[in-house]
Amino acid sequence: MTAPENLRAARRNEKVGAVVSTKMAKTVVVEVVLQSAHALYRRGIKRHHRFYAHDEKGECHLGDVVRIQETRPLSKLKRWRLVEIVRHATVAPTAEEVTRAVGAGEIERDTKRRKSKPAADTATEAQPNS
Repeated sequence: MTAPENLRAARRNEKVGAVVSTKMAKTVVVEVVLQSAHALYRRGIKRHHRFYAHDEKGECHLGDVVRIQETRPLSKLKRWRLVEIVRHATVAPTAEEVTRAVGAGEIERDTKRRKSKPAADTATEAQPNS
């Protein structure tokens, strides 16, 4: 790279946002929250903007916080590329993992108790006061 190209690359706009979609090949949709103050009332205003970014390796997942950088047009909508993954998303346990950890018998008994309580309440309400 020559000196002018280096300066141009250094001035490229960068944004940090969360990945909201990874359904396309080598493309992620990043939502960036833009905060500004209202001109008259000085109250904070949040605005959301979605950017299509190029993810060459396909390493991003839903919920990751990433840094994207402006680049040449790569397609009709893609004008950004992935620079780095700032923070990986925390993965919630699946239903199968929860049942293995807690035990299926305890979960069934718990749901039976919940179902039986309203039935007992209706039986006491049906009896007349004497």
